[in-house]
Amino acid sequence: MRVNLSKILQDAQENGYGIGAFNTPNLESVQAVIAAAEARNQPVIIMHAQIHESLIPLEVIGPLMIRLADQAKVGVCVHLDHGEDLGYLLHAMKMGFTSVMYDGSRLPYEENLANTREIVRVAHYLGVSVEAELGRVLRPEGGGAPDPEEEILTPEACYTDPELAKAFVAATGVDALAIAFGTAHGIYEAEPCLDFDRIAAIHKLVDVPLVMHGGSGVNAADFQKAIVAGISKINYFTYMSLAGGRAVRAYFSQNPGRDLRFDEIAEIGRVAMQADVEQAIAVFQG
Repeated sequence: MRVNLSKILQDAQENGYGIGAFNTPNLESVQAVIAAAEARNQPVIIMHAQIHESLIPLEVIGPLMIRLADQAKVGVCVHLDHGEDLGYLLHAMKMGFTSVMYDGSRLPYEENLANTREIVRVAHYLGVSVEAELGRVLRPEGGGAPDPEEEILTPEACYTDPELAKAFVAATGVDALAIAFGTAHGIYEAEPCLDFDRIAAIHKLVDVPLVMHGGSGVNAADFQKAIVAGISKINYFTYMSLAGGRAVRAYFSQNPGRDLRFDEIAEIGRVAMQADVEQAIAVFQG
């Protein structure tokens, strides 16, 4: 059953648990996430990120996500993640996505605010929820090609300011806010140091659900501390994808010389991703 972000997060926010949001850049990952949610009997968010256009275009994966969400036995939000192009976001809305995330975090505050307000105006007219981001979630060291803009930033300089978050939410009318408090996108080489007091301070001032980006690599105890402090939506992708790849590698290691059809390889990866997502959902539920 396809639902929007506000509906899927309302109960989580009121009852103090987290909802997992998983990027799904291929058929097997969409199937894995929805099957995991059904196995746990929990709602879930499936996402397509604009940066994944090179892996699979929105035109291809979007209709598939929508169809499988409609057929699911649990509530599924179909979400556009990290959209930076306003036209691209509008296209996803018209396609049937029930939620979009506008990422203006690299822009000056006033420009981010103005763009977000316009997206909210259009999205709410279409019955679509909007997530925005305030602050910068960086890549960890060793987590891919460095962003020149980020090389001069300290983590503390990127953290979301609670008072600014309050003003931003009030001015834009967003339905959820992604905040920066010490997580990072990609693979962690060391345990992240999370500012739980900052989450709690923002949660006290802001009445919309708060979102954790860069959730992969955070340990179970820290996930639960973040949820207690006020996080309702947790973005998780890298380690789920790695679980699929590692399962395929393990199979070939255990069966040297064995020829395997691609559909068999894909199924090995799908099963491993489903197991990883089930574990993540269990952690987020507390």
